[in-house]
Amino acid sequence: MVMSIHPSVRSPEEGVERRTPPGADLLYYPRFLSRDEAERFFALLAGDACVRWRQDHIQLYGRRVALPRLTAWHGEPGLRYVYSGIVNETEPWDEALSGLARRAGEAAGARFNAVLLNLYRDERDAVSWHSDNEAELGHEPVIASLSLGAERVFQLRHRDHRRNGVPWEELRLRSGSLLVMRGTTQRLWQHRLARQTGPCGPRINLSFRRIERGPPPG
Repeated sequence: MVMSIHPSVRSPEEGVERRTPPGADLLYYPRFLSRDEAERFFALLAGDACVRWRQDHIQLYGRRVALPRLTAWHGEPGLRYVYSGIVNETEPWDEALSGLARRAGEAAGARFNAVLLNLYRDERDAVSWHSDNEAELGHEPVIASLSLGAERVFQLRHRDHRRNGVPWEELRLRSGSLLVMRGTTQRLWQHRLARQTGPCGPRINLSFRRIERGPPPG
């Protein structure tokens, strides 16, 4: 059963909700973008005018399997990012993406130089349990996740949840919201976006991050 016993603290002045389960530090801005802004950016990014969407594959039990989503990697020049055996070479970002990165950075207290985009086409698309803890992101990365389109449930669990009894955290990420994960969150916690049983429209997630150093070639 997914639940949380950790109370959230909301600041009416900033419209931000903070959650601090053991070893994690989360900031949630439910109205980071206005409804009109969210709709406009979704329409812009869903096409291929400024985003180079691609279908990546991974090796799973000896088979080549398509990821259940489309992805793109944009940012400043030369920022190589590798995860799950997938090598991402930076595509340039335009004014829309770099502008959103600046706004997200102001909310997160960080300077982002790249963004990983995921397009979840319907309820069957998802991402499994993982942490954004690759070496090139640094020791305690700040990740700012912007949601556009259909509302989806985002889940987090402590890496030792079976042993220490820390309950899962769960958030319904509405369109135009921003979730900031910082501190030791990526080191001690995992997160996922699970498949849904009912029908769901498309959703775009922009995961802003800062590349500290590139992975070794090869």
